[in-house]
Amino acid sequence: MVLGGELHMEGYVHGGVQGKDGLTYKENLEEPRPGKGEVQIQIKAAGLNHRDLSVPKRRSDGDPDVILGSDGAGVVSEVGEGVQSVKVGDEVLINPGIGWEKTSAVPPEGFQIVGFPGNGTFAESIVLPEENAIPKPSSMSYEIAASYGIAALTAYRSLFTRGQLKSDQTVFIPGIGGGVATFLLQFAKAIGARVIVSSRSEEKRNRALELGADVALSNEEDWGEATKGEKVDLVIESVGAATINRSLEILTRGGTLVIFGSSTGDTAEINLRSFFYGQYNFLGSTMGSREEFSTMLEFVTNHSIEPIIDTTYTLNDIEKAFDYLSEAKQFGKVVITV
Repeated sequence: MVLGGELHMEGYVHGGVQGKDGLTYKENLEEPRPGKGEVQIQIKAAGLNHRDLSVPKRRSDGDPDVILGSDGAGVVSEVGEGVQSVKVGDEVLINPGIGWEKTSAVPPEGFQIVGFPGNGTFAESIVLPEENAIPKPSSMSYEIAASYGIAALTAYRSLFTRGQLKSDQTVFIPGIGGGVATFLLQFAKAIGARVIVSSRSEEKRNRALELGADVALSNEEDWGEATKGEKVDLVIESVGAATINRSLEILTRGGTLVIFGSSTGDTAEINLRSFFYGQYNFLGSTMGSREEFSTMLEFVTNHSIEPIIDTTYTLNDIEKAFDYLSEAKQFGKVVITV
């Protein structure tokens, strides 16, 4: 669309007012142009994450508009000076991590995630560094390609880089159903590990069992009794305050707990004496490097793993997608088509 001699586009932004009230679908956003080392991507599909629900809460009244969305896939429509890795017309998927090249214990200074503080994928186009545009296999749909991003990368680093899961071990995944959790289940089963999950939803527990989970626990039951005293080698936590102590109770002595989220609260109390007597390892994890993103894509290709897509919405209906995700009814990924 051309307005006043400039190219414009549609997109979903947050600005002006903190929280949900600052979310707006706009039709007259200025279309970005690529600079040196950058590419413009016409977005065909984008993935919705819980991060997109939390960013509006973290911003303040009066903040300028930012286009939300971290995951996406599309077609390169323009390249900036010096770009060599992709060309106009290439189909690509987006690595949502900017500025983290090599795998390391922590992200480097300046690391950012697409969709805040810079503009994201919930629009008709986006400009990114060329290294964030990854060639998309021709057999992979845009919807599938847009579903990896944050969730698959977070799952891969949590499970393998930080958690060091092995095929002869057992991993526990509380709160099965979200995009990261379903990838955790798929990745762990791909290497032959035993997987225990939990959920308050019977439907989600049954879906997890169909996907390969060995045991699915109800949040209402005593997990120690339900597992008949079985201990797990690794816990991957994202629920946080509501489950972290229950997770520690079924973790074997010397086992590892990796946490990448805290959907039920950022503060929790644990018994320090029980913790150090148990010789537990407590590790944090966030996203992952470009190197891990590449290794993750090789892993899903070698094991023929595809994202579980729960629901697809159009960009015009993105507000419905936000409402659906906020209700936590999904099993797998929520995708936006553009």
